Amino acid sequence: MSQEVTESADRAPLRALIIVDVQNDFCEGGALGITGGEAVATAIATVVRERADSYSAVLATQDWHIDPGPHFSPTPDFTNSWPEHCLAAQPGAALHPAMDEVAGLIGQHFRKGHFAAAYSGFEGRLAAADAHAADESGPLLGDWLRDANVTAVDIVGLATDYCVRATALDAIAQGFDTTVISQLTAAVHQENAASVLQELRDARVTVLSLG
Repeated sequence: MSQEVTESADRAPLRALIIVDVQNDFCEGGALGITGGEAVATAIATVVRERADSYSAVLATQDWHIDPGPHFSPTPDFTNSWPEHCLAAQPGAALHPAMDEVAGLIGQHFRKGHFAAAYSGFEGRLAAADAHAADESGPLLGDWLRDANVTAVDIVGLATDYCVRATALDAIAQGFDTTVISQLTAAVHQENAASVLQELRDARVTVLSLG
C-alpha cells in the first residue's frame, strides 16, 4: 500500500486523535513512571470526553512488550535501554485508570514492540478485542488511517521525547497533516522537551497548546 495520503474528491478529509502510550507503567508509580504522566492521562480523558465528536476516530497505542531484546536492561541508561515495562497483557501495559471513563470513545487500540523497541505508534498493529499478546494480524496504524480516509492527526500522550516524537515524525513522513498538543504530553527528560518540540516544528509538525 502506498505510504502517501490521498484525498478523494468526493470525500471530506478526516482527522483522528492518536493517544500515545498512556499506560500504567509510564505514569507515576509505574515501572517507568514519568513525572506528570497521571496529570496528562486525566487531561486527555477530559479532552476525549468533551471533543470526541470532532474526530472521525479516537485511537490509542500501547507498548506491548514480549521480548524486545536490548530495549530492556538490568542496568538501563534511560536513553536507549530501559527497565522492564509494559509487559504484554500485564497490568503495567493497561491504559491508565483515568482513561476508563472514556474507554467507550476509544475505538481502536494499536499494539507495538512485541519483539523490538518500537517507539512509534506507526509500528503498531490493530489489536482485536480478544487478541493474544503476540497477535500481529491487524493492519499497521498508517494503513488503517488511510483506509479510513484520515488525512490529519492530533497526537497526545507519553512521552514527548520518545514515543510522541517518533509517532509525530512518522505521521509527517507518511503524509499526514500532523499536530502535537504539547500540554497533553509529558517528557521522560523534561530538560529536552523544548528542543524536541522545536525538532517537530522543523519537521513541519504543528505544535499547539490548549490555550
